[in-house]
Amino acid sequence: MINREYVKMLENKDIIFELAAFANKRRAEVGPDNVFDFTLGSPSVPPPDAVHQALRELLDEGDPFTMHRYTSEGGLPETRAKIAEDLNDRFGSSFSAGNIFMTCAANASLAHAMRAVTVPGDKILAFAPVFSEYEFYAKGAGCELVVVPADTENLGIDFDVTERMLDSSISAVLINSPNNPSGLVYDTETIKKLAELLKQKSAELGKTIYLISDEPYREIVFSGTDSPFISNYYDNTIVCYSFSKSLSLPGERIGYVAVNPKAENAELIVSMFGQISRTSGHNGAPVIWQRVLAKVLPATSDVSVYEKNANLLYDALTGYGFECVKPGGTFYMMPKIPGGDKDAFFKKALENDIILVPGDGFLCPDHFRLAYCVPTDIVERSLERFGRLI
Repeated sequence: MINREYVKMLENKDIIFELAAFANKRRAEVGPDNVFDFTLGSPSVPPPDAVHQALRELLDEGDPFTMHRYTSEGGLPETRAKIAEDLNDRFGSSFSAGNIFMTCAANASLAHAMRAVTVPGDKILAFAPVFSEYEFYAKGAGCELVVVPADTENLGIDFDVTERMLDSSISAVLINSPNNPSGLVYDTETIKKLAELLKQKSAELGKTIYLISDEPYREIVFSGTDSPFISNYYDNTIVCYSFSKSLSLPGERIGYVAVNPKAENAELIVSMFGQISRTSGHNGAPVIWQRVLAKVLPATSDVSVYEKNANLLYDALTGYGFECVKPGGTFYMMPKIPGGDKDAFFKKALENDIILVPGDGFLCPDHFRLAYCVPTDIVERSLERFGRLI
């Protein structure tokens, strides 16, 4: 018998990819310059030259016999050491290679982290606006994702509700900053407040509540934004990371999970990741890209275009009358739907060939997500059409 659970999931396909497919269809019908597609969060800038140079050097000069061989359980020691060194240099942390486990990007990192610090039947607490795939990652770990509703004024954390929801059923809290879909960055005051609440609740409940920090947009932070390294403020933090955004390598599926060395059972958790890989079929991250990382870190792509695009859109949209929290990073923003009539708004957007993602899947149904990781000329030409929507 086939697994009916996955058949059921077919009824709930990813709306973002369906809208992106619709945008491609419209490009074929009316021409690519006439479609303004703000759906997919895929980098619009190339990897830094150092990435391709390192790849060429590895292929031209590396030993073809050893180049593609299996790595140790957690990945190449030199890559893990380089990642730890980079984190410590930038954030004053104290990671070692033994705290790092290489993964197939952030989704695999999240799957490992969730399985390591929960048991089936536990709950994982997250904050709206929430990345729509988190529910499936939690379900895969046998857990239930429960979400604190968004503060609709600033899309930040409602601490009163959070405190009420942190009960004995919660084993982990999942945080995403800089945030997809809103572009919001939790500042140092917010992270300190969350850390104190988790310490307090862990003591009250007699259990360690782990903080899983999903950070694929860590390097895309705009000027003047306070963006603390979350692990520095709460010992029991597990960092999940992907190089998809910082190095513009979304198709290469390379990332890591890092356990704060001060976390309870830190060494044991990293060892457990290898066993989680055995049961999930993960079995290692791409070795050629681990070798590239060891050569190029701490390089990043030139991500400055995202801030330029954000400013153009934010200034224009708020000038037209849209309500929107100004993004502090990522390549997303989440304006409110004007007038409150969702159906009419999205119908008019499609009539103007502006393709946007409804906020329902992010548990902010009165908002929409706008992914501005597109060429700046597309942003500039879209502004007049956004004016029609208000």
